[in-house]
Amino acid sequence: MSSPVVAETITGIRSELAPLRVAGKSIALVPTLGALHRGHLEHVKRARELADVVVVSIFVNPLQFGATEDLGKYPRDLEGDLVQLEALGVEFVFAPTVEQMYPDGGTQVKVSGGPVATLFEGRSRPGHFDGVLTVVAKLLQIVQPDLVTFGQKDAQQLFLVKRMVRDLNIPVAVEVIETVREEDGLAMSSRNRYLGPNERRAARALSRALEAAQSAGDRGIDSVLAAAQSVLMDEKLVTLDYLKVVDPKTFLPVDDGYRGPARVLIAAQVGPARLIDNDSLYLN
Repeated sequence: MSSPVVAETITGIRSELAPLRVAGKSIALVPTLGALHRGHLEHVKRARELADVVVVSIFVNPLQFGATEDLGKYPRDLEGDLVQLEALGVEFVFAPTVEQMYPDGGTQVKVSGGPVATLFEGRSRPGHFDGVLTVVAKLLQIVQPDLVTFGQKDAQQLFLVKRMVRDLNIPVAVEVIETVREEDGLAMSSRNRYLGPNERRAARALSRALEAAQSAGDRGIDSVLAAAQSVLMDEKLVTLDYLKVVDPKTFLPVDDGYRGPARVLIAAQVGPARLIDNDSLYLN
């Protein structure tokens, strides 16, 4: 199996894909920040099933990191990533520099996520989703894929990307990849690498809290939140940022009388790592 062609420039990836597009080949894009784990590889496998050509982008996007966040120390391992992608038969890797993506040091025009982008993750990380949507829009323009994969683990991001694609009439299908978990339930994340042994054990509380919330769904939202909080209170290494239940159609918090499908969101600091997770539940 041949190694992926690595394109570091916008002109380079476009010139590689142009003849394939003319030949009628379908193209899938898997956008990543690199430091690939098994969760990312599930995206690649699904893209491989759905398209003739798979492009994986690897770019640590500075626009989505706040001034006090972990941009500088975010894990990077391009060589290791390429080995994993070669094993899955990925044809192209787009790995641009910051200067290639933002030649003027930034961008004057950005995509705004609207009101939902200011809630939850957006409240804790101001400007984060505008940075995400801007780079996603750029990647979709550069690669022009037929489909793009996004994970359910980043539920708010997924909601906003789908909304952007719909509102801006971007001709791409969004393929949702379910959250991939470790054997003990912890959602896979590149930031899990930051965790020491005790923190790693404590981080399991996030998925346990979601399980408790699901079990309490038939007793209403107050019971859902109380059940999840009782799990988190037992873990001293976990500092809760937010715990919310939203309507999946609007991504707005549900009221006390809401009945129907919902999604519970959680974010917490565990040692040096900020972790997020979510799961579906039914309130009745």
